[in-house]
Amino acid sequence: MAELLFYQKPVVLDKHRHKHLRLARQQGEYRFASQTNSVVLNGSEMIEAAKEYPVFFVRHGQGIVPVALLGLRDAENLFVTSEGVWEAKYIPAFVRRYPFVLASGNLETQALTVCIDEAFPGFVTQGEGQRLFDDQGEPTDWFKKAIRFLEEFQAQVRRTEVFVNRLHGLDLLVELTARADLVNGAQYAMQGLLVVDEKKLLELSKPQALELFRCGELGWVYAHLFSLSNMGRLVDLLARRT
Repeated sequence: MAELLFYQKPVVLDKHRHKHLRLARQQGEYRFASQTNSVVLNGSEMIEAAKEYPVFFVRHGQGIVPVALLGLRDAENLFVTSEGVWEAKYIPAFVRRYPFVLASGNLETQALTVCIDEAFPGFVTQGEGQRLFDDQGEPTDWFKKAIRFLEEFQAQVRRTEVFVNRLHGLDLLVELTARADLVNGAQYAMQGLLVVDEKKLLELSKPQALELFRCGELGWVYAHLFSLSNMGRLVDLLARRT
């Protein structure tokens, strides 16, 4: 789950070097995500994501993150068609922020800098498209909204870390292997997935359960548990594709 998943040529956005850059809409604009079988989720989007995808937790570096499972095989996203169309109502924020990303620009101040994927074919310098900078080299209103989205994404990343640390501290996460069997006899197994143990959840003390409820995280937990039934949808999508 690399932070720069999708990004082939990430560079710091420069108002002089990229002054004339525009972002043009493309047909098949989600081809960049067609070989990704899972993406990181923030807690605040788990309820919407749970309507479409199985939501699990996985170990990432020294921590744990929630993810939306998009495919059963490596390098395959079952929600992106061969034409690059995303076939689901909700698209994770991790995907929607592309081709922009906030990255550490100053290790001392921990300041974040806007970066782009220069290899993204939707960037043009002429013709139609949303300009990033105006004639004075200042961000356009459209680009300011894009930056606010990136900032909100990062804020939710920190909020999600608190949520996952709480689950870990309550010893609610257990590891399992998800298995899928297709009618043609093919079998798939995904190891290293973590889920909330519902039995342990129901055994929480009243103060612990109340804390989860009051901070708004209990709904996220049940969205995750509800989402596990979407594994059947992945099986159906894979069977249709194979």
